[in-house]
Amino acid sequence: MSYNTTTEESNRLVDRAAQSADEAIKATKSYANHALDSASSVVDEVRHEAAPLFNNVTEQAGALAQRGVDAVKESSQQLREKAQKASDTTVGYISQDPIKAMLIAAATGAALMALIGLMGRSRDRG
Repeated sequence: MSYNTTTEESNRLVDRAAQSADEAIKATKSYANHALDSASSVVDEVRHEAAPLFNNVTEQAGALAQRGVDAVKESSQQLREKAQKASDTTVGYISQDPIKAMLIAAATGAALMALIGLMGRSRDRG
């Protein structure tokens, strides 16, 4: 074999290796593009299926928040009515027997002052 024949053979082998590498790169690119297209379609499908679920959750959260607001309003209204009833009862009691109501208020105030005084003394000792 001559030097030229060996060189030509080497060049052919290099060309075939380069061609094989190009084909492998093209095949890899094609596979990667196909995989990305498949992944993209899966993401689109999941997004399409998830949108109604997300909307449903959002609606349920809004409804739950509204029920909470309504419950607070109702409780507030009931509290106002009970406070008004207690006020009316107290005013009625004071109107019917003002001297007795004043004596009860004074006795309650004196008992509270005595209790506060006892608590203050026990703190001073402790």
